[in-house]
Amino acid sequence: MDGFGHPIDAERPPTSALEALFQRHYHWLAAALRRRYGVEAAEDLAQETYLKLARGDDAAGVRHPRALLMRVAGNLATDQRRRAWRESDARTEGADTDAVSIPPSQEPALLLKQIVLALPPKLRDVFILSHVEGLTHREIARLRGLSVKTVEWRMRKALVRCATALQD
Repeated sequence: MDGFGHPIDAERPPTSALEALFQRHYHWLAAALRRRYGVEAAEDLAQETYLKLARGDDAAGVRHPRALLMRVAGNLATDQRRRAWRESDARTEGADTDAVSIPPSQEPALLLKQIVLALPPKLRDVFILSHVEGLTHREIARLRGLSVKTVEWRMRKALVRCATALQD
């Protein structure tokens, strides 16, 4: 059984290098995704990761399969968050602003959301992974294939831009 209660057919030999990669690393991937994104999102991300890789090249030459799996899953999770934000923004833009009043307690959260969404994508990604997802700089560096120094630099730039926007 895999981490989601689905049977893995260990008796049947894999038909491709990608399938072999998934059979070898699926339990690890499922556990890592559950810790990072929660049980509900982990199953979908694991399946989408497999499907995304299945559309690409064969996995025979992959030197670091776990890094590849986490990178693809992380990118898919980021895409899902962006889609959700866009849908949320589209619903907000389509609403009649006179009919909807924002409670004063939500104004700072809305302002912060707008400031974060206005950040350049690379800065926004690091900011969200750190402050929303709760990842450390080292975890972000590993997930995105960056150096820790690059993550720190991007975080500093993001925080400076947020602070500047809040002062305006």
